[in-house]
Amino acid sequence: MHIILNAFSFLRAKFTQKGIPYLNASWVVEDKTRIVDLIDSLGFEQKEVEAVFLNNTVVPKETELHENDRVALLPPGTPGSFRLFCGLKGN
Repeated sequence: MHIILNAFSFLRAKFTQKGIPYLNASWVVEDKTRIVDLIDSLGFEQKEVEAVFLNNTVVPKETELHENDRVALLPPGTPGSFRLFCGLKGN
């Protein structure tokens, strides 16, 4: 199954250090892969990803991925006004 992966802010440097493409990168994952599984497979700790956008909507990390999903990972430390804009106002 194919997905498109993006990473924002501080995560981009971590992706670069690991040699992982992070901008509209095409990834192949197994059926029934959840976002938590994806984060683990990328070699990141769960705490390094605060929020996940799936097809432009913030979703829980336990959400299962589907063919052609667009996934964007956002690290902790996002400034206040951007938190509200990104739908993280309650976190």
